[in-house]
Amino acid sequence: MGALPLDDVRVVELGQLLAGPFCGQLLGDFGAEVIKVEDPGRGDPMRQWGREKPYGRSLWWPVVARNKKSVTCDLRTPEGQDLVKRLLAGADVLLENFRPGTLERWGLSPQELHAINPRLVITRVTGFGQTGPYAPRAGYGSIGEAMGGIRHVTGDPDRPPSRAGISLGDSLAATHACVGTLVALHQRERSGRGQVVDSAIYEAVLAMMESLLPEWQQASYQRERTGPVLPNVSPSNVYPTADGEAVLIAANQDSVFARLARVMDRPELAADPRYATHGARGEHMAELDALVAAWTARLPAEDLLRTLHEGGVPAGRIYTAKDMFADPHFAAREAIVRVPHPEFGELAMQNVVPKLSDTPGSVRTAGPALGQHNDEVYGGLLGLPEEERAALREKGII
Repeated sequence: MGALPLDDVRVVELGQLLAGPFCGQLLGDFGAEVIKVEDPGRGDPMRQWGREKPYGRSLWWPVVARNKKSVTCDLRTPEGQDLVKRLLAGADVLLENFRPGTLERWGLSPQELHAINPRLVITRVTGFGQTGPYAPRAGYGSIGEAMGGIRHVTGDPDRPPSRAGISLGDSLAATHACVGTLVALHQRERSGRGQVVDSAIYEAVLAMMESLLPEWQQASYQRERTGPVLPNVSPSNVYPTADGEAVLIAANQDSVFARLARVMDRPELAADPRYATHGARGEHMAELDALVAAWTARLPAEDLLRTLHEGGVPAGRIYTAKDMFADPHFAAREAIVRVPHPEFGELAMQNVVPKLSDTPGSVRTAGPALGQHNDEVYGGLLGLPEEERAALREKGII
C-alpha cells in the first residue's frame, strides 16, 4: 500500500457516539493517525449501540472506530488531563464533541492548549455551537435536525415529521467538521498557527436546506412535507411495476422527459402544452404521475429498468443492504470492503469515499478493543516506563 494523504497528521479524538467520531473516521480513512481516548472500563457508548449484536458486540462500532487506536484515560482527574496534554503537545488535531465548557472545566481550553502547542487545530462539534444563548444546552442530532429544518420537510404530508432513518444531523456536523479541520490544517501551513473549528449540528443541517430561507424571506413560501415527490418537479417519483416492486424515475428535465415519452411510446406527450415545459409539468404533476404509473405498472421491474436505461432515462430500484451486496456496480467499484475482525471474521462495511486517483484512502483495521493501544501510545509515543503505566492502571487513570 502506498502513502496515504493524511499519514503525517495525528488526531487525538476525545469525543464519543457519532457527531465527533464520524469526523475522526473520515480523517482516519485517508491515513491520519487517530488516537481515540476513552473512559477506562466503559469506553465510548457506541461500543454498545446498534440493534444486532452478534457475539454481544456492536456492529456500528467497528465502522465508526475503524482505522483508530484506542487508549483509556480518565479525563476527570488531574493525572488524566496531564496525559492528554502530553499527547496534544505532539498532535495536529484535537477532536471533541462534549457540551461547551467541558474541556474548559478539565483545564483543556483552547487557550491552555495553544500555550502548549500553538499549531494545534481544535475541532469542536456540538448541538448549537460554542457561542449563543443555546450553546450550554444538551444537543443531540435529532434536535439539530429539527432546528435546522430537515425534520419539518421529511415524511408524508398527512403525517407528523419523520426522521431519515439514519443519524443525519450527527453525520452532517461531523462531515462539516472534517472539512473545517482540513481547511484549518491548510491555513496553518500559511500562518503557523492552529485555530478552533466550531461545527454545530443545527447549522450543518441548515447548510443543506437549499433555498428554504430565501423562499420564505422573498416569497413567504414555507416548504412542507411532500413524501417521495419534489414540489412542482415532475415526473420524479416512485412508480409501481407489474411484479410488485417499486422503481424511482427522475425525468423532470425537458430533454429527459422527451426520452421518457419516447420509451413510453407516447412521444406526443413531450409536445403537449401540459407537459412540454418544466413549469407545465409541475402544474400537472398529479395527472402526469398517473400516466407514468399506468405505463410502469404493465412491466416487470427488470424489463422496465432495462427499457429506461436504454432510453437514457434516470431510474433505479430503492436498494436495501441485500441489494447492495448483489449489485455488480457496487462490486466493480469496491463500494463495499471486507475487513478482518477477531470475532466476526471478515466484516463487511462501506468503503472510503471519495475515491482519489493517486492517493486513495483505505480501511486498514476495524474498530479496536478498549485500551488496545495503551502500551503503544503511552509507552512508545510518550515514553512512559512500564512501572508508571502500571501505577496509572492501578489508580484507574488508564
